[in-house]
Order: sequence, then structure tokens, then C-alpha cells
Amino acid sequence: MPSSVQLIRASNLSDVAEYAYAATAPKDARLIFLAGSCPLNEEGKTVAVGDHAGQAVACVETMRRALAAAGAAIEDVISTRVLVASSRQADLVAAWEVVRDAFGDHDVPSTLLGVTVLGYGDQLVELEAVAAVVD
Repeated sequence: MPSSVQLIRASNLSDVAEYAYAATAPKDARLIFLAGSCPLNEEGKTVAVGDHAGQAVACVETMRRALAAAGAAIEDVISTRVLVASSRQADLVAAWEVVRDAFGDHDVPSTLLGVTVLGYGDQLVELEAVAAVVD
């Protein structure tokens, strides 16, 4: 099923960014605000300890499951925010590349942030998302 989300490209802005600069949803869309997806297994333990990319993979999987529970899919996401507990740009990029690749051609507007600490022990990555679906 095609997404109701429309990605907007801005030809007068740099094409270096690996995402659309804006996105819209139709006025009758149901918005879904996901909690930050964390790299936790079903027992609540942090996975891929010390591995930014590995934790990003786990966050994407958590996000996909939360989307499915809300009746949505990754193609319905309208924006993301990727939080990475690190002051090293390479760590941010490692997490970002996983998220970017998971979204493929559906390159939604996104913000990548380095933060000092996240909520769970050994947590390095968290992925926030908003989705829009038309029921």
C-alpha cells in the first residue's frame, strides 16, 4: 500500500543531506507519535553494548514493531530524530548510516543529535519517529 506521506525536496538547498527537507501528510491522516525506540531485547536488556551501529539496528527493529502495533509501516514515517550518546562524529555517522539504509528511498526529514547520556544502562542510540496513515 502506498504511503500517504509526501516527501518534499528543496532544489535551492544542498543535496548533501541524505533526506528530504520536509514532509506532509493529508489533512485526514492519523498521526502516530512513537516513543523513542531503544536497543532493548524482550527481557529489557540493552543489546549490542558498545556498538553504535548494532544498537541502531536494534532501534530500527523496535521502531518497526511499534509501527506495526499502531497499524503503520516504515513507509508511513514522516520524520525521525536519531539520538546518539557520543561526542564523536564517527559514532553519530555509524548510527545514522544504519537508519538511513533502513529507510531506503523513503528518506524522511531527520535530525541527528549527539547527546551526553540516554536512559538505559549501556544505551548509545535512540530513534524517535512520527508516522502518518490514512485509515
